[in-house]
Amino acid sequence: MPETLMSALEELEAAFNDARTDPGFGRELSSLLSDFAGRPTPLYLAGRLSQSCGNGIRIYLKREDLNHTGAHKINNCLGQVLLAGRMGKKRIVAETGAGQHGVATATVCALFSAECVIYMGEEDTIRQRANVTRMNLLGARVVPVTSGTRTLKDATNEALRDWATNVESTHYVIGSTVGPHPYPEMVREFQSVIGKEAKAQIMEKEGRLPDILIACVGGGSNALGLFHEFLPDTSVKMFGVEAGGNGSTPGMHSATLSLGTPGVLHGSYSYLLQDDDGQISPAHSIAPGLDYPGVGPEHSFLKDSRRVTYTRVSDREAVDAFVELSRLEGIIPALEPSHALAFVKKIGADLARGTVVIVNLSGRGDKDADTVARIFEEARRNGGNDSTEETGRENPR
Repeated sequence: MPETLMSALEELEAAFNDARTDPGFGRELSSLLSDFAGRPTPLYLAGRLSQSCGNGIRIYLKREDLNHTGAHKINNCLGQVLLAGRMGKKRIVAETGAGQHGVATATVCALFSAECVIYMGEEDTIRQRANVTRMNLLGARVVPVTSGTRTLKDATNEALRDWATNVESTHYVIGSTVGPHPYPEMVREFQSVIGKEAKAQIMEKEGRLPDILIACVGGGSNALGLFHEFLPDTSVKMFGVEAGGNGSTPGMHSATLSLGTPGVLHGSYSYLLQDDDGQISPAHSIAPGLDYPGVGPEHSFLKDSRRVTYTRVSDREAVDAFVELSRLEGIIPALEPSHALAFVKKIGADLARGTVVIVNLSGRGDKDADTVARIFEEARRNGGNDSTEETGRENPR
């Protein structure tokens, strides 16, 4: 990291370590998570989705889409902006890809009357126009980033530059378990409420631990939020699902753990998408929140230690899962967790009867409706047979 940021990182680490042992901070955060964000989120047995696998498995959805602002991102934003207040910093910068972290940051800044600047790749401002409107309504200034691939990596670069320039007055709210220490640990801690709730809820509903946990992985905060509480429970298998995009060649996917190699990006050592010279390769995913060429260092450790299995699904499979959950359960998922849902369908038929699966439904899909509609329209113009329309006819309401 730049030398100008080292004192800010040390200050943040000290503030975080102090806050995590302060009962007053814990009470204030818990109150906000409950009364403002709407926690606990339900653990929902998706009966028709379970039946569609045809072998008696039970698929539960951890409904993070029901949080205020529509995703898990609010958990981390509340914690970090509270920390910023403890450090006397009233200006907040953040990066965003899908827009959900940007909306959550803008929301919390409005709550605490903090200045808010959100950096967003120009490509993502087009794909996620509705979220840009929400951020503007909340009083944030959204800065389109036109460098590089104009997506999440480049937004992160610009947010870091802003922070380095305004380090005395500004806190950078990183949205995932990436970046320099203490961010990966801190974001994971703020998101671990997901797994703590899920463990208590599944014990109440099933009287036992789940057999399998599944979550999508971009930077990795929603997955670690679910996984962390279950890591000591060796009977629980865990799968992280990356964006396979449109193929395995560079620039066609964001499957960092599946196809990447170790290197340094944004202040941490982890798996990356890079060429033979160590230059970062372009990433691609239909889901903007997964469109990142790196991943959190803890996920890299969990891969190497084989505690978590990482895999990938394609854009097409994610879109099919997006439509299937909408039509089977009346729940429109974001394209990010649609990758996790697609993987459930891949393995579902091979699971033993009675297998209990928890999928982290990390966000809602209204932000992605236009993207999916454009795919359908393009398929119709090209005269293609859209498999999702077949799904709709087979499962009428």
